[in-house]
Amino acid sequence: KPGKGKKGKGLGKGRGGKKAKKPEVDILHPATMLNLYYIAHNVADCLQLRGFRWPGAGKKKKGKKA
Repeated sequence: KPGKGKKGKGLGKGRGGKKAKKPEVDILHPATMLNLYYIAHNVADCLQLRGFRWPGAGKKKKGKKA
């Protein structure tokens, strides 16, 4: 009968290991610039959102805790 077999741990890939490499994003690409036009308030905000942080900047806020 289907669905009546033993349920065991699969031999899939483990959770640990190598992290996926993030692709490099061209911040001057037209689609990126259009997105930044709507989400960024100024140049510093634009660079921070794209991952170009400076030593004195605060940590990124994840969200509001209720």
